[in-house]
Amino acid sequence: MRIHLVGAGPGDPGLMTARSLELIARADLVLYDRLVPATALDGARPEAELVYVGKRPGAPGMGQEEINRRLVDAGREGLRVVRLKGGDPFVFGRGSEEAAALAEAGFGYEVVPGVTAGVAAPAYAGIPATHRGTASAVAFVAGHEDPAKPDTAIDWGALARFPGTLVFYMGVARLAGNAAALIEAGRPAEEPAAVIERGSTPGQRVVTGTLGTIAAEAERAGIEAPAVAVVGEVAGRREGLAWFEKGPLFGLEVVVTRARPGAGALAGRLRALGAEPVELPLIRIEPRLDTPEVSRAIAGLGRYDLVCLTSPNGVGMLFEALGERGLDGRALAGARLAAIGPGTAAALARNGLTADLVPESFVAEGLAESFASLDPPPGRALMARASGARQVIPEALHSAGCSVDDVGFYDAVAQRPGPEGLDRLRGSDWITFTSASAVRSLAEALDGKLPEGPRVVSIGPVTSEAIRKLGWSVDAEAESHDVDGLISVLLDATASR
Repeated sequence: MRIHLVGAGPGDPGLMTARSLELIARADLVLYDRLVPATALDGARPEAELVYVGKRPGAPGMGQEEINRRLVDAGREGLRVVRLKGGDPFVFGRGSEEAAALAEAGFGYEVVPGVTAGVAAPAYAGIPATHRGTASAVAFVAGHEDPAKPDTAIDWGALARFPGTLVFYMGVARLAGNAAALIEAGRPAEEPAAVIERGSTPGQRVVTGTLGTIAAEAERAGIEAPAVAVVGEVAGRREGLAWFEKGPLFGLEVVVTRARPGAGALAGRLRALGAEPVELPLIRIEPRLDTPEVSRAIAGLGRYDLVCLTSPNGVGMLFEALGERGLDGRALAGARLAAIGPGTAAALARNGLTADLVPESFVAEGLAESFASLDPPPGRALMARASGARQVIPEALHSAGCSVDDVGFYDAVAQRPGPEGLDRLRGSDWITFTSASAVRSLAEALDGKLPEGPRVVSIGPVTSEAIRKLGWSVDAEAESHDVDGLISVLLDATASR
């Protein structure tokens, strides 16, 4: 199959299936909706065509017939296509209409189910869809239809008598009318009810009440789409079962300025703690693996008795250079490996190697000081890192009588964020900086003026110095100069909120 109708889940990217991520990574064309997770397309190939076909309430986008036609045309071109939908493609996702269009045109397809919001959003709100002795059945209802329509497709009497939980999708605008229709048909007005906005995301908001009051409560709270409404005794269990909002960083917007792929890893850690990460990479990694310097370094690896690595990116580029030349980690067998910190050491471990030296202080100065512990002292060292990096480590090695080949395996290039990213930054709570180069990149994008709202957390003293040179304040600095330290100091700084 080359055409795939894929569910992206309710919003939490961690709920996307392995199959969905695999297909996105292979696709030539991705047609995606509004409600897919923001990071859902990060794994797409650079040459893949990514086309937004979403619809917003009151502002329809590409029509369904046009989407169907685009799928069929892509099938005729032989493209690998992912039609990416929020939730599940066959639960109020119009996936069956697209499947029918493909079948009529003679194309095969695969349906990849996704976690539907009608189950996930209540679960993230601490509301079970079923509960023994309370609700043994669940009904999913499209809530956007006007209940006063004479030819309504919804049997309100049957729903009023339904012995279980009712979950309404797409029903924020019709919430008052839907509640009134249920009550008029005989559903008790005092029955517990809840509305969950942006369920499973760090922006989740939950309003509770009764069937008779829930519309007014939701309006008072300013609840907006996307949201699901739950009617049933299970909604009354939220108080004892709520868990998602208890994350220590819940509700905070935290800007991640780190280069990819490291940005995704940090964003995932923040998301697991309840924060809403805003990925705004200010540095782009550009490999330099075909330069004469890199070729000479790889060809002469046997000359080195020390290889110094100062970032996971450096590790990744070194092993990519080895792989391009038909080599692997065994080519480093004659050298001791120095890693600037545990993140870099972990990157080595993922490639089957153990760092021989990791300093107690995870900065260049700490690594430079730790060379004194090497016995015998190194005679010739390779620095595999970004071009144009600070000279602290090479100078320390030179001072110890060691010959150094400082080779740029990649460039860390400033990446200017777009207007939308800068708007998100201005409205955020915290900005994380993991390098001085990211600080300088943002300063250039902002003409040197940091917005007043967000607070700043720095990974270490070198980054903090770059921040202060611009006249900006550092609100928190990690004691351990790695991602763990960054997370730890952020937790400490927000503990009293």
